[in-house]
Amino acid sequence: MRAVIQRVLRSSVVIDGETVGSIGQGYLILLGVGHNDGHAEAEKLWHKIFALRIMEDENGKTNRSIDDVGGEVLVVSQFTLFADCRRGRRPSFTAAGAPDLANELYEYFVSLARADVSHVATGSFGADMKVELVNDGPFTIVLDTDDL
Repeated sequence: MRAVIQRVLRSSVVIDGETVGSIGQGYLILLGVGHNDGHAEAEKLWHKIFALRIMEDENGKTNRSIDDVGGEVLVVSQFTLFADCRRGRRPSFTAAGAPDLANELYEYFVSLARADVSHVATGSFGADMKVELVNDGPFTIVLDTDDL
């Protein structure tokens, strides 16, 4: 699994002109599922994200976790995180998980987040979404379970 974690002041996702999910201070997580991923990868990734100390403390140092600050989470499915651009000009997405697997693992990841965070919002798997955010910092981290 791959995730792009953006520390945000606020973020939202809009589908067909309607806001379907929004958060205040916390993380926007763009989540991609690979064809070899399973529950173990989802758990490893979520636990790493939840434990990250990338929120600012009272001295402006990145020393607090999302839990420490009572932050919120917005999770948006993003199969394009598995784009392979090594050949030609058009990306290949063959490493991305099949839609049924990817949706199941996306929902599982969201359930893990909801067990730890009081407010977790989502987009809609497979939908054409417009994601808005105010990146705090900016602070963006990319994680891949193959590297954790």
